[in-house]
Amino acid sequence: MTTRDHEHTASETPEIAAVLVENHRAFLGFLERRVGSRAIAEDILQDAFVRSIDKVAALRDQEVMVPWFYRVLRNAVVDHQRRRGAASRALADFAVELETGQAGTETHGAVCACVARLTETLKPEYADALRRIEIDGVPVKDYAAEAGITANHAGVRVFRARDALRKSVQRSCGTCATHGCVDCTCGRER
Repeated sequence: MTTRDHEHTASETPEIAAVLVENHRAFLGFLERRVGSRAIAEDILQDAFVRSIDKVAALRDQEVMVPWFYRVLRNAVVDHQRRRGAASRALADFAVELETGQAGTETHGAVCACVARLTETLKPEYADALRRIEIDGVPVKDYAAEAGITANHAGVRVFRARDALRKSVQRSCGTCATHGCVDCTCGRER
């Protein structure tokens, strides 16, 4: 931007701000009708002002500024609704997970592939116990009946299986086991 352009933009900034302030109440009403909350509408409006102040200053014609800003607000509402929809879906999945005690489909699918592979390297009775109790969701007492052992013995078996799997994951995955599989490459050939 040249000095001349900067001077021109700087001299128009108070006029631009005046137009935006003059329409503040209308902008807020527009947003509030679409999001159903004055507080959320105020947040969206404030964010839109901040994000677009430099772009508004580039507009030379004040008559196109208000319609342009309404388009900015419409896009902001769409973005807000998308975020809210994604958050609602995640919250619903989490509520199901809490109610049922089982991981939702997203959480269940996020289990690292290496853990499943490493489970197969455990003693067969440990692998079976983890598969039936952790993956299939069979209660410990029911697993004990299936395996022909006492519930206490089944509890000890699951504890030992988890410990063996944890050690195996730490050996195989290194820091992923401590810090979480953020960028897991376990599905790839090593």
